[in-house]
Amino acid sequence: MAKDRPVYMGPRLRRLRRELGLTQADMAEDLEISASYVALLERNQRPLTADMLLRLARTYKMDMSELAGDGGAEQTARLQAVLKDPMFADIDLPVLATGDVAVNYPGITEALLRLHTAYREEQLALADRGLEGGMEREEATEAADPVAESRRFLGARRNSFPLLDDAGEKLAQEIETAGSLSAWLKAKHNLRVRRLPPDVMAGSMRRLDRHRDAVLLDDALDGASTQFQLALQVAYLEMRRDFDALLKDGQFAGESGRRLTRRALASYGAAAILMPYTAFARAVEARRYDVEALARQFGTSFEQTAHRLTTLQKPGQERVPFFFLRVDHAGNVSKRLDGAGFPFARHGGSCPLWSVHHAFERPREVLTQWLELPDGQRFFSIARTVTAGGGGWGAPKIERAIALCCAAEHAHRLIYTAGEAAAEPTPIGVTCRLCHRSQCMARSAPPIGRDMLPEDFRRTHAPFGFAAG
Repeated sequence: MAKDRPVYMGPRLRRLRRELGLTQADMAEDLEISASYVALLERNQRPLTADMLLRLARTYKMDMSELAGDGGAEQTARLQAVLKDPMFADIDLPVLATGDVAVNYPGITEALLRLHTAYREEQLALADRGLEGGMEREEATEAADPVAESRRFLGARRNSFPLLDDAGEKLAQEIETAGSLSAWLKAKHNLRVRRLPPDVMAGSMRRLDRHRDAVLLDDALDGASTQFQLALQVAYLEMRRDFDALLKDGQFAGESGRRLTRRALASYGAAAILMPYTAFARAVEARRYDVEALARQFGTSFEQTAHRLTTLQKPGQERVPFFFLRVDHAGNVSKRLDGAGFPFARHGGSCPLWSVHHAFERPREVLTQWLELPDGQRFFSIARTVTAGGGGWGAPKIERAIALCCAAEHAHRLIYTAGEAAAEPTPIGVTCRLCHRSQCMARSAPPIGRDMLPEDFRRTHAPFGFAAG
């Protein structure tokens, strides 16, 4: 009969000892073994026997499953995701070796993950600086843009925060047991929920009133917005330490960038409560990424659901990666989130040929479109208008358009392409200043680095004529 494979848990044992604030001598005394044996166990020079596991569990009042952990599965998945970066493409990185590193050297693994995140964030920062025309690099660095800082933080992490996903799932279970968000707030924080008229709320959608132990909500909010604001309050109450831990690794020149990013993390946490990762990831496959159907299933808005779809990149449980864009009638981009490597996430603006700009002509209708960038990359996009505000006669509201975009290779998984062959893609550019398509009638500016042609003898149909090549 084959022998059981020896179990080595040195790094996990070392981490446990440090979390308990013990020296090797202290742990040895507690477990009635020698300090040198503890050292051998921590260096993986001795296996952890079943008897020793039981002794650890009894001595430190721990559950066996908690002690065993997940076998490094999450760290392994995170490390494997990072090692897919093209910069490592020429290095032979066997999956088993990656797993061994993640399990046996968790500290080194965490250091590599942090370094890679910092590297991506700095690359995005350099891209931003390089595109700030008319400014010297030093001036661009000093003139910190809090919105750009926040987008850079989210983009470097592909808008995926497993820490918040896990916290959200746990809270969702507690809320389901309590019966509702209102019931949970009352039971856990002694806060009652009150809905008040807009004139009483004085411009606020939500306010935490500590004096009266209440969460106050504008009674003009619709159902989805009401639930989201309550979930947002729960996130601020329960995920503060998680936000601080995530922000600690960010690079912010000022407090505004940090606060904007914290707000984005809180919204992420609220979505993780209303659309728990495991249940939502299962539902998106069952409903083939039908945004409206998912919104009805989870009681959320179209925009909230589309936003959540960009976050499904938890290592080992990834779904289709999406890019999200929100624009107003004037073309101003008020939100963009990148989970698909779409270049608009960094370079600002967007192409007028993209259907997201035509969605206002067909309100509430989902528009589909195949896209092709100048470098040949192809994407599939859906766009639709959404409304914020309103709720009563004369109440101010704003109409915006949102777009969800994924790489063409994933499009067959979406219900929007069911039974249809891929249409001829619309050629679009990143922005006019970075697009070198010479025949584009929609161009608003000539591309950077190209010489304009004189018009003395010839005028092209395109707004600008420029030298080829």
